[in-house]
Amino acid sequence: MASMFKALADPVRLRLLSRVASHPNGEACVCDIADVGVSQPTVSHHLKKLREAGLLTSERRGTWVYYRPAPGILASLGEFLADTEKAGTEDLSLAAQVS
Repeated sequence: MASMFKALADPVRLRLLSRVASHPNGEACVCDIADVGVSQPTVSHHLKKLREAGLLTSERRGTWVYYRPAPGILASLGEFLADTEKAGTEDLSLAAQVS
């Protein structure tokens, strides 16, 4: 999980993942998501980092590459964050009981 959140710590990568995940049909061509305020080579670099972190998968179709969230990854991230929030709430409850 740490490597995934490290990859998402960059605002451009977070924006790219969001655009891919919210795109119709759950996938996006690089040509549809490249307007994030950085050059095309930089977009490619960030997409590679998201793939390496296990957040995206890709498929080449002709001259274009299509990206989609890795299977189950968005649910896994959501569950992790929910568990972390729950653990934090439990820690606060325990602290209140001790005081």
